[in-house]
Amino acid sequence: MLAPPPSPLHSPRNILILCTGNSARSILGEALINHLGAGRFRGYSAGSQPAGAINPLALTTLAAHGISGAAMRSKSWDEFTQADSPRMDFIITVCDSAAAEPCPYFPGNGLRAHWGIEDPSHITGSEAVKRAAFEQAFEKLHRKVSAFMALPPTLEKEALRTQLIAIGQMQ
Repeated sequence: MLAPPPSPLHSPRNILILCTGNSARSILGEALINHLGAGRFRGYSAGSQPAGAINPLALTTLAAHGISGAAMRSKSWDEFTQADSPRMDFIITVCDSAAAEPCPYFPGNGLRAHWGIEDPSHITGSEAVKRAAFEQAFEKLHRKVSAFMALPPTLEKEALRTQLIAIGQMQ
């Protein structure tokens, strides 16, 4: 008898976090997935119009939570459209701009969802105000990533899609 196909959460699963600039929110999301994923998930991030550099406050925020961002870089989503690119099981947009853009095809044809997070790099004010905005974005992403990783690995595709949408609507 053949074994049943792996569930959508069978280990390890690749998650691509998309935004426009790939300098703040998507970087935080990638780092959180890799930090919390415990080998079950592998996080990646990219942007439709990458900034080319990670916002230093994103790296500071990660470091404050004991997460290294040393090997991370800002990159185009085109890197993930190649035939030899990692196959994506999940594609999550974290900014409204990227969610509204027509996304290219990513190998793996993963489930897609939108988890809108306000861009902390657009906040003006003192250094403390800017740091607080990054911390808030980190905390929102932490809650969403944690909720995703707490889902039972036996969920069927449509139930999983429903849960991804519900996580995106979390505050």
